[in-house]
Amino acid sequence: MGLRDLTSGVTPEEEDEEAASPKHRGADGGRGERVAPTEEEAAQPWTKSRLPASVRPRHYDLHLAVHMDNFTFSGDVSIDIECVNATRLILLHADRLEVSSASVTANRPGGGAVRVHRRFLFPATQMLVLVLHRELKASRTYRLNLTFDAAIEDELLGFFRSSYTLRGERRYLAVTQFSPTHARKAFPCFDEPAFKASFSLSLRHHAQYTSLANMPALEDDGGGGEDDGWTTRRFARTPRMSTYYLAWAVCNFTSRETRADGGVAIRLFARPDAIASGAGDYALHIAGRLLAFYQDFFKVPYSLPKLDLLAVPKHPYAAMENWGLSVFVEQKILLDARVSSSSYRMELTMVVVHEICHQWFGDLVTPLWWEDVWLKEGFAHYFEYVGTDFLFPKWNMEKQRFLTDVLHEVMSLDGLSSSHPISQEVRDAADIDRVFDWIAYKKGAALIRMLANVMGPRLFRKGLHDYLLSHMYGNAARDDLWRKLSEVGAPPPLERAARHQAPSGVPAFFSLDGRRPRSSGPKLTAPGGRGPGSLSPATGNLSRLCSETLIWIRNRTESHRLREMDEQTWLLANINQTGYFRVNYDLRNWKLLIRQLRSNPQVISVGNRAGLIDDAFNLARAGYLPQGVPLELMGYLPEEASFLPWHAASRALYQLDKLLDRTDDYHLFSDYVLKQVAARYHQMGIPGNTADDEDAVLQVSHQTEELQRELIMLACSFGNKQCHRQAVAYISDWISSNKNGIPPNIRDVVYCTGVSLMDEDVWEFIWMKFHSSNAVSEKKILLEALTCSDDAFLLNRLLNLSLTSELVAEQDAIDVIVRVGRNPRGRNPAWRFFRDKWDVLNARYGEALFMNSKLIGGVTEFLDTEKELEELKEFVRSCGPGAGPALPRALEIVEGNVRWHRLRRRHLYQWLRKSGRGGVGWG
Repeated sequence: MGLRDLTSGVTPEEEDEEAASPKHRGADGGRGERVAPTEEEAAQPWTKSRLPASVRPRHYDLHLAVHMDNFTFSGDVSIDIECVNATRLILLHADRLEVSSASVTANRPGGGAVRVHRRFLFPATQMLVLVLHRELKASRTYRLNLTFDAAIEDELLGFFRSSYTLRGERRYLAVTQFSPTHARKAFPCFDEPAFKASFSLSLRHHAQYTSLANMPALEDDGGGGEDDGWTTRRFARTPRMSTYYLAWAVCNFTSRETRADGGVAIRLFARPDAIASGAGDYALHIAGRLLAFYQDFFKVPYSLPKLDLLAVPKHPYAAMENWGLSVFVEQKILLDARVSSSSYRMELTMVVVHEICHQWFGDLVTPLWWEDVWLKEGFAHYFEYVGTDFLFPKWNMEKQRFLTDVLHEVMSLDGLSSSHPISQEVRDAADIDRVFDWIAYKKGAALIRMLANVMGPRLFRKGLHDYLLSHMYGNAARDDLWRKLSEVGAPPPLERAARHQAPSGVPAFFSLDGRRPRSSGPKLTAPGGRGPGSLSPATGNLSRLCSETLIWIRNRTESHRLREMDEQTWLLANINQTGYFRVNYDLRNWKLLIRQLRSNPQVISVGNRAGLIDDAFNLARAGYLPQGVPLELMGYLPEEASFLPWHAASRALYQLDKLLDRTDDYHLFSDYVLKQVAARYHQMGIPGNTADDEDAVLQVSHQTEELQRELIMLACSFGNKQCHRQAVAYISDWISSNKNGIPPNIRDVVYCTGVSLMDEDVWEFIWMKFHSSNAVSEKKILLEALTCSDDAFLLNRLLNLSLTSELVAEQDAIDVIVRVGRNPRGRNPAWRFFRDKWDVLNARYGEALFMNSKLIGGVTEFLDTEKELEELKEFVRSCGPGAGPALPRALEIVEGNVRWHRLRRRHLYQWLRKSGRGGVGWG
């Protein structure tokens, strides 16, 4: 006999019998005796943005039948739920699902049904609500059973379809994309990251297809033995994980396999022709090495028996780190070594490094809620550079490329008033989309890099190990990370700086006052800062550099005295740019630093040379420095032999170029750039035609190859005649011989230059090659080259073609529109097209993280006239708040562009005129 419930006087067995009695039976959700609403029900928790914590899932048994002939699927899911607090309501998520039945049973031997009094969907919060006839009891478990049907959508989220062509035949596949809130489009579930559970999945589909999921397949039932030719594949049970990391695919891909240390199987699945050509071999090779690297670095084993990498023709993001089944868009994982540039190889490498890092930071330990998404994305972005350094140490990614591609870029973004802390409050679905931006990724990575440098490698790795071990298969918040870093012995100021910078931003700049009395050292001040940080100053002269002791800046304004210095000694702060801030100096110190760069630049590290260029340009743009200071500083570049300062300079120059390219005196600026580029460009030249002799490919270092490419881009972009002639000759030879002999590393530059200089026939030739090429890296640069035309008719034609998905993949259409907008001849057409097609574009990309903000930011970034500003304001008013933070940020950027023209353009051109006549004024 069962124990009696002291509150009701009814045994559990009697409760279940009563719930199942004829008086209470009936169709699910159908008529029954009226049950008075409880206080809980009257509060309508389904109108809130978060699920209540009264029940939580433990395990899902999910069974799906996938119909690829009509792109539909049906399923049933049984969810073992634990009742935390007594409740008569079960709330979970469902979106675009037709739920046909729902039932609840007590999850114990002999347990009976708990009748569902009514059920309904609440679309505003995408919740499925089950109102039960009586309460579920706290601390007991139940089984929730649901059946449902839905469409396999022709979009980029949930369970969606894609296609490709093989030997003239159109083939289809279907794949999932659940992050951050789209698992609910594929099955009813508790679709929040803290509701972790295990999953057992089975997929039924036609036997001509194969299927993949997070875990290995256990068995296939049916296949050739079934009359209808269908098969059912069952997959092993997953560990506890969040719903948005669940994944599956139904396709007819083939694969190649390798094994990592420890026996973990790594497979890469892609189109059969891509696998046969070896396009996946590179990614497969580095994936095996990376799995071993991360296991050694974190001292935490990879948790699953296999890792699949899936290359799909279309996807809303570069990739998605689903546990054990990471999905990549083809151009971020397939590599044809014959036609791919070193830049393409580097980008592909970093995407793979990023996603495999997520198997620990994200999959194994998941942020408790979306406000701390940087706990996974910041780490994965930082390890893009650390992991790539492991694979290719000579690329020097963490100490060099990180500065230009992460630190400099995000500090510019973070300088806007519309920026936000890396951790920000998330209340509803719209807020979730907002946190997936470069602040979470790049500012998070910059903060983590600062922590790693201050702590040192041993303590940093120990802290990460303890953090992962403590929270594996669970969730964590930012305080959990700080706690573990502090426990391993991080210096006391570190936690305070990290805590402060995480929620409150970082100083815009430190100001170093080099004016000094002879009797004492210089004074260092930090005015106007928004939080503490570590400052590593150094002093130097024409032949040497001396480092000072690390200084912690704790307050908005404070002073520190450094060692005594003579009048020829300069001050340099933020050595190796490990701190997250800009540095300004008095004009006298800037002059000393410029003199140093022109006489002996090697005294200052390559990272700090790049940092000086980036700081000077951004401080001048904001009005903290005369416009001539960064241009005077850049005058040392003809002597610069390293890639990184040139890369920092080109980024700054392209920003200025887009502000000036429609002004009457633009030639003054382009002539200045060509003057800086000429000597080094002519020294390095354009690589010769190597198509006929693969052994003749230049065996140069990665840094030298990247510098050569950077110089060619600058020379061709700003009108160097020799560069133009060479590009035209390359294109002409290709057209006449139908054999492409253009070196892969500069193909994008040559294609773009040729399209901009040559006639419509060349544009048509490139368009034809785009459609006939099977190499994804080649297709990408061919499509981008079409945006370089000077012909407004062709640019408008391309814009209209970009929305035809059979011609241009959905994820590539954004790049087309943005790149047309970067073309001075295309800026107005792209801006007009964007406004005219906003409804179409927003419907296509509005739910996809990053894509809408990338489109909005890319199209508006270089608008800079009063007329364009008014047009943007009107557009923002017409859209309302629904477009998220991208429009207000765009408005702030364009207002800044207009303000720069009004306040600073004249001074810049004055300096350029004086420079051209031999003057060097900084007015």
